[in-house]
Amino acid sequence: MLKVGIVGLPNVGKSTLFNALVANAQAQAANFPFCTIEPNVGTVSVPDTRLQLLGTLSNSKELIPTRIEFVDIAGLVKGASQGEGLGNKFLSNIREVDAIVHVVRCFEDDNVIHVSGSVNPIRDIEIINLELGLSDLTQIEKRRERLKKQTRTSQEAQAEDMILEKIYLKIEEGGAARNVLLTSEEEKLISPLGLLTDKPIIYASNLSEDDLSKGNNFSSDVLSFANNQESKNILISAQVEAELIELGEAERLDYLSSLGVSEGGLQSLIRASYELLGLRTYFTTGEKETKAWTINSGMTAPQAAGVIHTDFERGFIRAQTIHYEKLLEAGSLVEAKNNGWIRSEGKDYVVNEGDVMEFLFNV
Repeated sequence: MLKVGIVGLPNVGKSTLFNALVANAQAQAANFPFCTIEPNVGTVSVPDTRLQLLGTLSNSKELIPTRIEFVDIAGLVKGASQGEGLGNKFLSNIREVDAIVHVVRCFEDDNVIHVSGSVNPIRDIEIINLELGLSDLTQIEKRRERLKKQTRTSQEAQAEDMILEKIYLKIEEGGAARNVLLTSEEEKLISPLGLLTDKPIIYASNLSEDDLSKGNNFSSDVLSFANNQESKNILISAQVEAELIELGEAERLDYLSSLGVSEGGLQSLIRASYELLGLRTYFTTGEKETKAWTINSGMTAPQAAGVIHTDFERGFIRAQTIHYEKLLEAGSLVEAKNNGWIRSEGKDYVVNEGDVMEFLFNV
């Protein structure tokens, strides 16, 4: 399951957004710093209209969407890497996620305290990024110290130490681990460290409902910053998301339309997460269930089968494959087979977005 951590300074709307994204979550959203004492965790289904269409075609008894886990991590402050605020405890929680959603306050409200006394999105971003970088520097120093003896005799330890030195220098310059070009083998060497600045980031500009459709000067600054960092940026309103929970589907669409937007923040966030991480969705369908599966872009058929069960990958023979649009055009799996539209693909087949697959394998 994709795991996304929601971070930011205190009182930027993180917990309000979390509560809205995970409607049954119990995260406290109080107007004071450090109201989130433990990371709150919740999962949401990934909305996908294709799932319903395929389920109807197959008369499936159950529809099973893919899911995302959101983790609401307590507000960080300047000095967090040195234990300020609630400190390193929360930095360690970020190490466990696949991607970071950095919520940035882009609204003025005298009733909501700002921990730094004023709204300044770029300053806020740099505070968080600095703390993530300082934490990584400490982590790298500790690891390189442990590697010292091994580097005398181990080529692998020497290689890891050289990579860590490159990353250390990049972070010292104000960059991030993700800015250092590494081979897949080099990435494997450092992955156990869980470097914070290696995590992909989505900057979520938290706006008032009046600014949601077009943004404002604050969010324009965030967009420019994100583009320079080759990160994603979305416009979101935690307050609007909270209000959407109370509405039915028709009312929800009417409300979003009145604000000049076509989708809620959850859809925007999921789309940005999938694009940033290079994720794809394929489907399995039948009378019992229609299910969506999340895979990495470039995965072959055996690897995609392994997402269902490792035995499927080990014993892979071939995959019966058709794109969901072609299957809908056929009207049924039987008709698709009669038309010769279902392909038999082998071990080298790279799974496409929207493929519908059935795997044949040896137990």
